[in-house]
Amino acid sequence: MIKKLLASVRQYKKQAIATPLFMVGEVAMETMIPLVMSYLIDRGVERGDMGQIWLYGLLLLGAAFISLFSGSMSARMAAVSSAGFARNLRHDMYYRIQQYSFSNIDHFSTSSIITRLTTDVTNVQNAFQMILRMAVRAPMTLVFSMVMALTINARISMVFLFTLPVLGFGIYFIMTRTHPIFRRVFKTYDKLNNVVQENLHGVRVVKNFVREDHEVEKFNAISTSIYQDFTKAEKQLAFMSPLMMVCIYTCTLLISWLGARAIVASGNNPDLGMTTGQLMSLITYVIQILSSLMMVSFVFMMITMSRASAQRIVEVLDEESDIHSPAQPVTAVADGSVDFDHVSFSYASRSERDTLSEIELHIPSGAVVGVLGGTGSGKSTLVQMIPRLYDATTGTVRVGGRDVRDYDLKALRDGVAMVLQKNELFSGTIRDNLRWGNEQATDAEIEEACRLAQADPFIQEMPDRYETWIEQGGTNVSGGQKQRLCIARALLKKPKILILDDSTSAVDTKTDALIRAGFRSFIPETTKIIIAQRVSSVKDADLIVVLDNGRIVDQGTHEELLARCEIYREVHDSQTKGGDKA
Repeated sequence: MIKKLLASVRQYKKQAIATPLFMVGEVAMETMIPLVMSYLIDRGVERGDMGQIWLYGLLLLGAAFISLFSGSMSARMAAVSSAGFARNLRHDMYYRIQQYSFSNIDHFSTSSIITRLTTDVTNVQNAFQMILRMAVRAPMTLVFSMVMALTINARISMVFLFTLPVLGFGIYFIMTRTHPIFRRVFKTYDKLNNVVQENLHGVRVVKNFVREDHEVEKFNAISTSIYQDFTKAEKQLAFMSPLMMVCIYTCTLLISWLGARAIVASGNNPDLGMTTGQLMSLITYVIQILSSLMMVSFVFMMITMSRASAQRIVEVLDEESDIHSPAQPVTAVADGSVDFDHVSFSYASRSERDTLSEIELHIPSGAVVGVLGGTGSGKSTLVQMIPRLYDATTGTVRVGGRDVRDYDLKALRDGVAMVLQKNELFSGTIRDNLRWGNEQATDAEIEEACRLAQADPFIQEMPDRYETWIEQGGTNVSGGQKQRLCIARALLKKPKILILDDSTSAVDTKTDALIRAGFRSFIPETTKIIIAQRVSSVKDADLIVVLDNGRIVDQGTHEELLARCEIYREVHDSQTKGGDKA
């Protein structure tokens, strides 16, 4: 896990390495200052020697300046490297997510991915910065101060050893108790983000049904759960500070008592005692030793908090897409022919029933194909296997005469354009959104595509026309306008295969007919697959496929299906005669 995370440091390695190096300078000066101070007292102040006072005073100033400079540089390097590490980590996670197939994305919820990219990365960033500084500073201070203290008086310095078992037990107790809590908290964060996302996305429904109070209760329940868990964890973490202060004050009192006796004893035998300056420096060193142990405990606590986040981040980085390009891929789609040979598909490996079963379908290039079926019949799943958003569980899907698994993914998906019923528009101008289909599209091509998609008339009525700003998610355009813009975007792609997944459901029948007429004139060689609920949207198709419970129950022209397919005839009669068969 650590190796996987450190791979994101990359160009910030120099700053990450420089941080502990500068920290060495700061710690060395901090441990030297008490020793110089003891010399200042013993050789200068007590003897009244101004020369010694000036000498050791200047040494103190120099040591303090070097410590300040080294500490500042260490903090700066740590800030740069940790911020850069977090940036790279977010980039690596987002890049990995972009490679996911739909089944990989289904493994994580959207809210969970957002939490991992934000809260979890911030936790790991803070831990990384603390490790670069504190994890180096604490053990170095401990070692340097311990050596200096033992040099002054080994017997009295042993006092702090009695506190080690107490601190060790406290750190172990806190780590083992708080890690499960933090892991639970971050999962609850996922639920919180999910509630917020659903509420904001469906705010019109919430207000229409006057369910604001219900949504507030849901949010408060999850927020309270996070508060309770964090409070429980913080109470346990807070136990460390008073424990550490008790150890420090106890050691200080014992050393002061033993040191005072040693100073008195030195009057009779100087070789057995110690000086006032040595006692002051010894107290300082023992406090530094215990403070460094406290810093170690804080590092462990931060690691405990960030460990759960690190594991969740690595889960995203380790997730391998189950759909990828082959070693020697086909890089061009020959034509728009589509073939399904005995294709079955299931979203879950242990599912009791396949979503699609034994699909046998052959579509020639340039054909117009309609797909009808009830909700849950597998219409969307069928077309999503053409650009390999999902792979068939059994059987083969071919495009342009080649198995879709033989293609380079980018080449295959460049040859296929999909317009969904709930397609997305992004923040930006109308022109920017349309150029998602073709970055190099000219203004004339954009306007032509919009005319064919019946989007140009309402665009011309907008104040800034094609420069009109689209809000996030396209909230400032109607459902029908959004669908027409998405159709125009797909037309600009000039694909070999165009798939319309119920993407004219929000437009009237006249506009729907005009859009289909535009397809025939603008992209006659493109294979057009139209999923629709209205028979009028597919009655002119070259081939109509009727799905029911994941199986093709019949296929043929409008007239052929009216004559022999009961399901098709029932749908047709219900829409044209209002269900009256008399």
